[in-house]
Amino acid sequence: MEQLQIFVPLIVFFAIMYFLVIRPQQQQQKKRKEMLENLQAGTKIRTIGGFYGTIEKIKDDEMTVRLADNVRVRMARFSVESIIDE
Repeated sequence: MEQLQIFVPLIVFFAIMYFLVIRPQQQQQKKRKEMLENLQAGTKIRTIGGFYGTIEKIKDDEMTVRLADNVRVRMARFSVESIIDE
């Protein structure tokens, strides 16, 4: 019985850590994965580097993004931070 009382605070601590840290991070990763999977041509984006542009082509894990007139860059799909809604 005494041994169980020793482990109860430890179990409670791990449960709190799970609900405050691990679970929210897993949900955020799931949302990001869905966002990256749903990217398509014509979508306005912001990259991790802070560039704003419009996706022109997507092929597997690579895409072409138009940053300005006559300025196109090839980048990895994972470099998209967010989709810009106007």
